[in-house]
Amino acid sequence: MILLNPNMDITYLGHSSFKIKTKTATVVTDPFSPEMVGFKFPKAEADMVTVSHPHKDHDFVAGITGDPLVISQPGEYEAKGISFFGFPALHGGKTEAEKIANTIFLIEADGLSICHLGDLGEMPSPKIMEEIIGADILMVPVGGTYTFGPKEAVEIVHHIEPSIVLPMHFKAPNLPELSGLEEFLDEMGVEKAEKLDKLSVVKDKLPEETKVVVLERKA
Repeated sequence: MILLNPNMDITYLGHSSFKIKTKTATVVTDPFSPEMVGFKFPKAEADMVTVSHPHKDHDFVAGITGDPLVISQPGEYEAKGISFFGFPALHGGKTEAEKIANTIFLIEADGLSICHLGDLGEMPSPKIMEEIIGADILMVPVGGTYTFGPKEAVEIVHHIEPSIVLPMHFKAPNLPELSGLEEFLDEMGVEKAEKLDKLSVVKDKLPEETKVVVLERKA
């Protein structure tokens, strides 16, 4: 008898990229070009890839093996027992030209909901907020400049009230203009964040209060 892993496993590939392993498939979010970020993109195989917007630090689909289905637009999708809901939003930036389309993805699998905000730069509309409020896991950009900074990130965390917060899109070797992770943790009032190599989670064991988890980047 084959025993399936009852947990959903999430690992951090770096920047805004996570690998989500469910009971039925593997999803990778926003794969990044190493040249843009400043560190290697690890080997990753996936069944599906979500791309929030067409920037090289978010759409390096060529770095993924396995001939994945690429989901890069708003809409509803379903594949291998996983549901994807893409909502239109805006990328951050100092100029109007930088404020391009950015897709927020809500991913539902194994009884859990994961919200990946992409490079969100403005608070979503009330209609979209209704769809993502209460997501179990929130992947939120915290570095500013092109996305929400620490203060805005904390604000949307308080609106959505997820069980688990996974910060992303913060200072990196080739992105020194971004705020560091510690600035977000300070703004959240987190004195000592839990650091993990892998987050394993099941619906009935989620924390009762919002918890920030820092995933160590997979080399």
